[in-house]
Amino acid sequence: MPALATHRFTAEEYYRMAETGVLPPDARVELLEGEIVDRMPSGPFHAGTTNRLAKFFIRLGQDNWEVAIQTPVRLNEYSEPQPDLMLLKPEKHGYLKRHPEPEDVFLLIEVADSSLAVDRAQKLPLYGRPSTTVLREGEIARPEAFPEAAVDVAALLLQAA
Repeated sequence: MPALATHRFTAEEYYRMAETGVLPPDARVELLEGEIVDRMPSGPFHAGTTNRLAKFFIRLGQDNWEVAIQTPVRLNEYSEPQPDLMLLKPEKHGYLKRHPEPEDVFLLIEVADSSLAVDRAQKLPLYGRPSTTVLREGEIARPEAFPEAAVDVAALLLQAA
């Protein structure tokens, strides 16, 4: 018996579904590898951690980057996830005319408490295509574009605790 083919939605089709009401305006979904996937609800710990990290990076950034919270990133024609936090290259129009793309991203963070399994299985492989670095407590995050903005991972984790 032949295998059934599935239809992969493009980002353009995904947006047309939202514009025409196929996807309700309040739908908590994202496009991953052409599939429309429900997003996990943000509980207090998840939302609070994301907000604390945003404050941390806004203070640290000194206008060297834009901080985006739960903003779509267009990875390719079939994937537009909404990471919890991104540090983005400043953009002339402030990303009002397009979503950020991989080359715009200095740092991308997923806060994974109840969503850890989904984030690891579905999102990490997508994010890892451009480049992935996993840092642990005791290490220093040193963005190539901003080596003076080194962040002690232990201090960052304290911000999220």
